[in-house]
Amino acid sequence: MNKADLVAAVAGKAGLKRGDAARAVDALLGAVREALARGERVAVPGFGAFVVIETKEKKARNPQTGKEITIPAGKAVRFRPGKQLRESVK
Repeated sequence: MNKADLVAAVAGKAGLKRGDAARAVDALLGAVREALARGERVAVPGFGAFVVIETKEKKARNPQTGKEITIPAGKAVRFRPGKQLRESVK
């Protein structure tokens, strides 16, 4: 499912016009993006949680040249599915 499919599904389930559903999806994604940029956890009960984690610096190898490189420390986003989502996928 891509964004257009998601907008169509939201429009159908919520009884909205496609443009209104697109604005709602954009607003939701924007709010999640902004909260994660501030380092906040975004939890949706029954669905899951988005969390920002700190990654450590690590050594790796360039597969083409075999040369060792250093991957710097940074931040990454992880999604942890909620219990209801995990059970619905089984």
